[in-house]
Amino acid sequence: MKKNNNNNRLPNIDFFYPEEKLAVFIDGANLYAAAKNLDFDIDYKRLLSWISAQSRLVRAFYYTALIEDQEYSPIRPLIDWLDYNGYTMVIKPAKEFTDHTGRRKIKGNMDIELAIDMMELASRVDHIVLFSGDGDFRRLIESVQRRGVRVTVISTTRTQPPMVADELRRQADHFIDLIDLADFIERADSGTPTAQIVSDGTL
Repeated sequence: MKKNNNNNRLPNIDFFYPEEKLAVFIDGANLYAAAKNLDFDIDYKRLLSWISAQSRLVRAFYYTALIEDQEYSPIRPLIDWLDYNGYTMVIKPAKEFTDHTGRRKIKGNMDIELAIDMMELASRVDHIVLFSGDGDFRRLIESVQRRGVRVTVISTTRTQPPMVADELRRQADHFIDLIDLADFIERADSGTPTAQIVSDGTL
């Protein structure tokens, strides 16, 4: 694949270097929510092509949770497609529980899995791209930065309220608003499955 094709370059973005090793970490539920609030669907084939054109992509991780014992999951077609098309899938069962008001809820937080993988890979890459606006990742970013890794966060400030936590955006070396990537990663009618969401916002 041709690197750094000008057709894949964002205006005023010059912090991707052709020879650096790059790793991508996608918080599935968070990215889905951001794109939904911006009113567009992500084409994950185009996303991988765009990020691969920026640098030497080492690995692209996608994190999601699935409801246990569910006969059919609406996100299964996307998971299967991603698994066969260049993404490293990290999946764990989502847990159902009843809160103090008696409401049924689903818990499927993937923060620990993402943090462990990022720390393990930090010594092998130069640049990490995190697709998430979750402020809980601020300390993680700080830790890998101390190892000499640059971190770019991709989320959005164009929603009310913003989808990216201010502390995460401040900690990152660079920030790209997801809406500015729409021309490169928005889904047309490509045949690529789209993400769907379950009741708690977990993918």
